[in-house]
Amino acid sequence: MQAPMEKRVNPDRRKKSTSILSRYTITGRRHAFRREEDRKKGGYVDRYGHGLFIWVLALLALNILDAAFTRIILACGGYEVNPVMKWFIDHYGDHFIAWKFAIISFSIILVCLHAKFHETRPVLYFAMFVYSIVVLHQMTILISF
Repeated sequence: MQAPMEKRVNPDRRKKSTSILSRYTITGRRHAFRREEDRKKGGYVDRYGHGLFIWVLALLALNILDAAFTRIILACGGYEVNPVMKWFIDHYGDHFIAWKFAIISFSIILVCLHAKFHETRPVLYFAMFVYSIVVLHQMTILISF
């Protein structure tokens, strides 16, 4: 059986994926993929859903709680377990919060940009799980003081 004859005059624009940042980032309308093959493959969209926004806000809130609880625990004589944050605390003192917020915010932006790829959802869920455990652990430490 022969393949159906191609009726398009212009080349298929889907052969080249949309870049992460383009003129459509601000003015675009794409928030999902219409074709099943595009949904399976994943890709970049112009607009993101409300659910992702809530996940991002929750991660940022956990980040702020983690930084605040870390400062309180350090002030009460505790110590930082995370070697990366320990290095920032040793070198920058209380300004580690700015570095912590910058690193986490950059990571969240990367996750958001890649939100329509199937590999991204587990990363988002894992980050939320780990951050929740860290903050709950810090709360138990603070209660025991």
